[in-house]
Amino acid sequence: MTGAPAAGPPPLAVIVGAARALASADAATERLEALCQHLQAVLPATAVRFRTGARRSDRTTVGKRAVTPTTLVVEIPWRDGRRAVLEVVESPRPQAELRPVLDAVAALLAALLPAFDAEAQDDGGVVGKLHRMTIDSLPVGLYVIDREYRVVLWNRKRETGTQGLRRGDVLGKRVVDVLRRQPADVLLAEFDRVFMTGAVRVQEQDVHVGNDVRTYRTTRLPMRVDGTTVSHVITIGEDVTETRAFQRAMHQTEKLAAVGQLAAGVMHEINNPLAIIGGCAAAISARLGAATEPVVAEYLGIIDSEVTRCTNIVGGLLDFSRAGRSGITLEPADLNVLLDRTLHLLQHHQRFRRLSVTREFADHLPMVLGNGERLVQAAMAILLNAADASSGHGNVIVRTRKDGTTVIAEFEDDGSGIAADVLPRIFDPFFTTKGPARGTGLGLAICYGIVADHGGQLDVRSEPGVRTVFRMTLPGAGQEAP
Repeated sequence: MTGAPAAGPPPLAVIVGAARALASADAATERLEALCQHLQAVLPATAVRFRTGARRSDRTTVGKRAVTPTTLVVEIPWRDGRRAVLEVVESPRPQAELRPVLDAVAALLAALLPAFDAEAQDDGGVVGKLHRMTIDSLPVGLYVIDREYRVVLWNRKRETGTQGLRRGDVLGKRVVDVLRRQPADVLLAEFDRVFMTGAVRVQEQDVHVGNDVRTYRTTRLPMRVDGTTVSHVITIGEDVTETRAFQRAMHQTEKLAAVGQLAAGVMHEINNPLAIIGGCAAAISARLGAATEPVVAEYLGIIDSEVTRCTNIVGGLLDFSRAGRSGITLEPADLNVLLDRTLHLLQHHQRFRRLSVTREFADHLPMVLGNGERLVQAAMAILLNAADASSGHGNVIVRTRKDGTTVIAEFEDDGSGIAADVLPRIFDPFFTTKGPARGTGLGLAICYGIVADHGGQLDVRSEPGVRTVFRMTLPGAGQEAP
């Protein structure tokens, strides 16, 4: 029995090696030969051939039987109607895996063959073109400045980025005349640090793009053309919004899981002594009756209030440990209806009734797959948090919309907002800025867990003194609400 062929290098490694072979300093024919040798070795294959014109027959005779080796052929357009072919003979890799790799190599060749025609007197031009193609293909924005702070390179991603500045409009200009998100002196100081120290600098910045906030990581690297002093600075910009959101979600999930395990282990053990303490205090108060000394009555009142507070904490832990984890039934639900129900329940709540509430519900909203009671609980926790932030007076906007296959609910208030140093901890269990008498720090943690258990995401953005927006994103159920 023949075993499966050993896996070769990953496709990207094959393509990078092909690019290196074509970018060597040899003559054009030698580079093409090096490309074929590279592909033959790494695919692997019995033979790899590059030729112009039509494909030749590889039929051979074994005894009296004609045999045709398995050959994969990709055609490469040239110029003036000329064509070339790249042939891979008898590779153990499946054709479904080989085809995209060879198509990528063919694209490199299609770009370079005209330069090979002009040949070869200008191998540096071929190498330069290959380098430009590579830089333009990068999925990150990249530009280079010289010591006069003038832009000498600007890749394709920078042209299509959020600022949309075309290469011809920026090359040769001072970078501070092109990029204005930062003050000119701050931007130049960043470049000066790299020029002076030769150290790589990395920083992240939140940028408002429409109504959204994106996180970009900027890396500045020194470049030494003469091998000694830093002559240029390369700047690479990456959009890391999704990466940071994923990291925060994973970190939050780990914390919630730890608290859930803690809750499951201690909640019943604490509840029973609390019940006994509360019962004993009530019995003492009843026995003493009106003859209770004022100081004793005060102590009994403290015991009762503290038992109640501890009971509320344990109750929050019970809610947290059960949220979405007790085999609840998920079914299609109309999010607009659930939010209407939540607002109806809150309209007479002492912390909420003096707020001005605006509904901005989208029509024809897709249904969400969820548990109505849990989602109402999550929305209520967010809205009560908005009421606290507004001190009972202010404006709250509840809006819904769809985004592809997801449904989004946003809760906006014009309260005091959340400080930047507090924002990363807002969903942490037991974290609160309200003080021990007003909150346990479990409301938003429970809310986060409920949304996560529905396969959704809860995030928050805030401008202190202006507004705070909690955004709940839930997967659609695949049907439209009535």
